[in-house]
Amino acid sequence: MTRRGILLFAALGIAWGIPYLFIKIAVGELQPEMVVLARSGLAAVLLLPVALLRREVLPVLRRWKPLLVYTALEIVIPWYFLSSAEQKLPSSTAGLLLAAVPLAGVGVAFLMGRPSRLSRLNWLGMAVGMLGVAALVGLDVGGSDLLAVGEMAFVVVGYAAGPAVLARYMSDLPGIGVVAVSLALTAVVYVPFVLLRGAWPTAWPSSEVIVSIVVLAVVCSALAFILMVALVGEIGPIKATAITYVNPAVAILAGVLVLREPVTVWTIVGFALVLSGSYLVTRRTALEVPPTAAA
Repeated sequence: MTRRGILLFAALGIAWGIPYLFIKIAVGELQPEMVVLARSGLAAVLLLPVALLRREVLPVLRRWKPLLVYTALEIVIPWYFLSSAEQKLPSSTAGLLLAAVPLAGVGVAFLMGRPSRLSRLNWLGMAVGMLGVAALVGLDVGGSDLLAVGEMAFVVVGYAAGPAVLARYMSDLPGIGVVAVSLALTAVVYVPFVLLRGAWPTAWPSSEVIVSIVVLAVVCSALAFILMVALVGEIGPIKATAITYVNPAVAILAGVLVLREPVTVWTIVGFALVLSGSYLVTRRTALEVPPTAAA
């Protein structure tokens, strides 16, 4: 990997590893719907001018059917459930559970008619990864948070299915244009939800929450995607998928250092098993999809 590739990889690993921390802070005062609206709206304001300047909006809008499906699977549904789950789960646990996205990607590939020939090593990875998820859910999370774990399951499936839709139906479209329009659509969708559910804040949020929203929109969304495009161009989409194994480690460190979240033995065991399984299940398979912003 080139020096530029290493710098891009490190920057993206941080940008996609810290969202869980800032979501946890934001949902302390804001409802999940408001967090999604604020994050997607501000990110869209930043990225849409870039996409318009590059003339990437109209080509994306012409492919509106897969665009709507991608937006729902990648942003609209996962971002809500992730924010809702983090009202009950530690941010580090949420980040760890999302390390199972590559495992779900195998199932998505089969459902979309793109089955891979899985080797014994891949099947071993499936077993190891699921064992890691079981360790996190049953021994680290505990039964009181099973609803939040169910919400995280929607996030995992969405983050696995979104890139699959993108790769199959929109791989020829400009990436920044796709994300900019998707973020704008998400903001439009959430406006009525926020109003109908009374999620608009009645008081001005604290400075910590405002900073969290800004970081989520600017760093974890707009800047992160630009970094991803640059990283894929520098080292290729296959090597770039290794970012999936860095994000959970960053999420754990951020949760421990900033929020003083506990790290149990089962956190470490689950972390090792899930990441090992994700690595084995994606090794030498046809699941060569671009990495996704798993937060």
